[in-house]
Amino acid sequence: MKAIVLEKPEVFRAVEMAEPGRPGCGEALVRVHRVGICGSDVGGYLGKMPFFKYPRIPGHELGVEVLEVGEGVANVKGGDWCSVEPYMNCGKCIACRKGRGNCCANLNVIGVMIDGGMRERFILRADKLHVGRKLTFDQLALVETLAIGCHAVDRAGVQRGENVLIVGAGPIGLAALEFVKIAGAKSIMMDVAPQRVEFAKRVMGADVGVVLSEGLERELREVTGGDLPDVVIDATGNAKSMSSAFGYVAPTGRLVFVGITTGEVVFKHPVFHRPEGTLLCSRNALPGDFGRIIGLLGEGRINTEPWITHQVGVDELIGEFVKFTKPETGVIKAMVRM
Repeated sequence: MKAIVLEKPEVFRAVEMAEPGRPGCGEALVRVHRVGICGSDVGGYLGKMPFFKYPRIPGHELGVEVLEVGEGVANVKGGDWCSVEPYMNCGKCIACRKGRGNCCANLNVIGVMIDGGMRERFILRADKLHVGRKLTFDQLALVETLAIGCHAVDRAGVQRGENVLIVGAGPIGLAALEFVKIAGAKSIMMDVAPQRVEFAKRVMGADVGVVLSEGLERELREVTGGDLPDVVIDATGNAKSMSSAFGYVAPTGRLVFVGITTGEVVFKHPVFHRPEGTLLCSRNALPGDFGRIIGLLGEGRINTEPWITHQVGVDELIGEFVKFTKPETGVIKAMVRM
């Protein structure tokens, strides 16, 4: 069967590999229909993703069909269409014992640390499958992206009526936007690219859009009634942006880092001490986030149609992938048809 391997940064290879065999106890054999391309895939391709291990079959935003289940599996059956929770946690460490497998001490994320879904079929733990009977494969592949934003907004404890600044209008920032809106907070989307800010406002429903400029603090105060944002969610993965974000937070406010950088994040302590700010990191998502999002999608409360700006067949992926790394191409979410 076909698979795509990222041998090392900027080097993909199409390969033929053996069929995966039959699923064991607690496992499921799935057919991959859709693979979403996300920031981790781009970071792995560019050599900027700190958790990426090479060589690797990428792909963790997946819409799959269950072909067969092994002994002891009750949550899914053959024929089910599912989203995949790609966080393979150990179930034993302190994080897992606290119900926080998203930051397991021994975590393996498929498509990043272990092989993922850029192949026709593979076997994985059945408990990581979330059935979406009303959803398309495209929608199912977007659930994981939305879950990252959902978890970040939950980490921030966003409340109705608060002012929330989201820095970075890429897929994760837009995912956070969906849940800021659901929480009833005022959303302020910021990016360096005016076209992305305009997209967030016009298409995705952000209340306010701002472009990074020297007058940013004044503009933020204008849109927050003289205050700064109660919550800042930085989804850029850019060390310079993350360092600057400390200065955007209102007194008693919260700053959440959901993007990942290999660079140093630095700030002057009084800038964040004065407002008694709270710094939080948000990693991956929780199982409950997947079920919640599948429900919201099924109810039509989240519209995923504007997300997919590029589609490509698996045979075209290697030649097309470089464009997905360039914001100027207008890519929000690229979807691979397997």
